[in-house]
Amino acid sequence: NGELLVPFRTWRNTITGEAAAILSKEFNFNIPQRWSVAHLYQSILSGEEHVKDIAYMTTLSGYVHWQLTGEKVLGVGDASGMFPVDSNLNTYNPRMLRQFEQLIAGKNYNWKLEEIMPKVLTAGDHAGYLSAEGAKLLDPTGTLQPGIPMCPPEGDAGTGMVATNSVAPRTGNVSAGTSIFAMVVLEKELSRIYPELDIVNTPCGKPVAMVHCNNCSSEIDAWINLFKELLENMGQNPGKDELYSVLYNKALTADPDGGNLLSYNYLSGEHITGFEEGRPLFLRKQNSSFTLGNFMRTLLFSTLGTLRIGMDILAQEQVRIDRLLGHGGLFKTKDVAQQLMAGALNVPVAVMASAGEGGAWGIALLAAYMQNKTYGETLEAYLDQKVFAQEALSFIAPKAEDVEGFNLFLRRYKAGLKIEKAAVENY
Repeated sequence: NGELLVPFRTWRNTITGEAAAILSKEFNFNIPQRWSVAHLYQSILSGEEHVKDIAYMTTLSGYVHWQLTGEKVLGVGDASGMFPVDSNLNTYNPRMLRQFEQLIAGKNYNWKLEEIMPKVLTAGDHAGYLSAEGAKLLDPTGTLQPGIPMCPPEGDAGTGMVATNSVAPRTGNVSAGTSIFAMVVLEKELSRIYPELDIVNTPCGKPVAMVHCNNCSSEIDAWINLFKELLENMGQNPGKDELYSVLYNKALTADPDGGNLLSYNYLSGEHITGFEEGRPLFLRKQNSSFTLGNFMRTLLFSTLGTLRIGMDILAQEQVRIDRLLGHGGLFKTKDVAQQLMAGALNVPVAVMASAGEGGAWGIALLAAYMQNKTYGETLEAYLDQKVFAQEALSFIAPKAEDVEGFNLFLRRYKAGLKIEKAAVENY
């Protein structure tokens, strides 16, 4: 009947460890816990009642697109986070589909996996029209008319790649908001499987190494709300943008390593560091330099700790990155997160003027590409020549003291994971 069988599950529902491990071994391909197939197989292993009744399974972007158009389709980038995609075919990997069907053969469900997932489309494909029902969802007054052409839906990973012009090999971007992840378009396959790295696809189907971390800015937001409450109780009412700007910029006046402070922003688990649950923590020693600047620098460093651990694997694989672009809410305060990230990852980082609105800007560009591309024009060429040709990029190169300071922080961060583990077990 088109109704949800179970509540929507997000990347923070880290409940699929058993299924992800079995599928990764079966496919010889890393299946992250958050992927749709892991959630489906975990539901099967757990004997959840709804599985026999499934008619359709999709992502959030795919669900919205279905409601607006009636089309059960998905862009290849988002589809590659449901089930592994064959980059040569730009559709779900046929071998792995067969292996999954063999795994569940004894269950006698009246569906096959390929039948309950969206059809895969690539950038530039036509993905239907806004329907009369969809138009009413967007505008109950009836002013908005149906018939608007729609491009394949993508999630924030795919739209972020487009918004930062990072769809060609050796380009990369970091999306930093509620979660943080780096996407690096590969020239060749990695030498082996890494549980810390997801292999997904660009909206036009090229393979991408993705370092995905569940936690980013939520812990900083919580502290800034606390400061805001304090100021309001003192009769002041600073704007939130002003408060972020003042506090973020204090981080640039701090000691390079953050004054021997330590923070974990784990509101939920982090698979890269082996946590299924998290506890936000802030720690200091008696002789730590506990200043506002060091406090803010350490909070910002904590958003980058797990990401750096994953990026170090790409460095070991000698993956080359010509440029790294940042987007998402963490970059709204000019220069601060950009400079700290350049030092943390030891690579020049650029931020575009649209940095804070990556998803909305990216999907608009994909719609424009579908509508306006010339015959044979690739997405890479369209973005390079027609969208970003005049874009002034603001690159910040890593500073030696920032690189050294973050490396000191990272040593504390890795050693302190035992403290985080104790917090999860005891609080």
